[in-house]
Amino acid sequence: MDISLLTRGFILGFAIAAPVGPIGLLCIQRTLSQGRAVGLASGLGAATADAFYGAVAAFGLTIISAFLIEQQFWLALLGGLFLCYLGVRTLLSPPAESAAEREARSIGAAYASTFLLTITNPMTILAFVAIFAGAGLAAAGGDAIAAAWMVLGVFLGSAAWWLLLSGGVSLLRSRINSGVLLWVNRAAGAILALFGVLAVGRALLV
Repeated sequence: MDISLLTRGFILGFAIAAPVGPIGLLCIQRTLSQGRAVGLASGLGAATADAFYGAVAAFGLTIISAFLIEQQFWLALLGGLFLCYLGVRTLLSPPAESAAEREARSIGAAYASTFLLTITNPMTILAFVAIFAGAGLAAAGGDAIAAAWMVLGVFLGSAAWWLLLSGGVSLLRSRINSGVLLWVNRAAGAILALFGVLAVGRALLV
């Protein structure tokens, strides 16, 4: 067990996950509307995608990375349209009457949706490659065991961020009534839809 690589991978995964963008907004909204488990599942979907891209970079899987980068237009377009769909759906959805009422059936969908959103950004591979090289981790590409420890660290670091975020937001849920939740859904949905429109626009203009 290489604690050094695991720790550096953990820090990298945490740092990449921490900036609040569309996925963070979804995690917050879902935690408030549907409970901590659904919010955490949303984050773990993104963490899994981060680990996948980390594996592509760490194991030097150039064929996969080249294919994904070649298809970046379609992936970005698909991701933007999916984000628009999620935004409109969130904007129009009423707050759940109870977290338990919808949690069980929502966990799988929450995980899958954020995984798909994150995986449709193949430029993340280039970010991982650059960060690995800058941190002196690129040498692990020739060592499968070292690369595996790095990828595990990336996943654990990303998952730790989503655990902290969903846990912290869930503390506020009991203090928010259904009227406030309705406006949270509307605001989050509008912002997500805007992110989606911008993503589609960037894909079409590139």
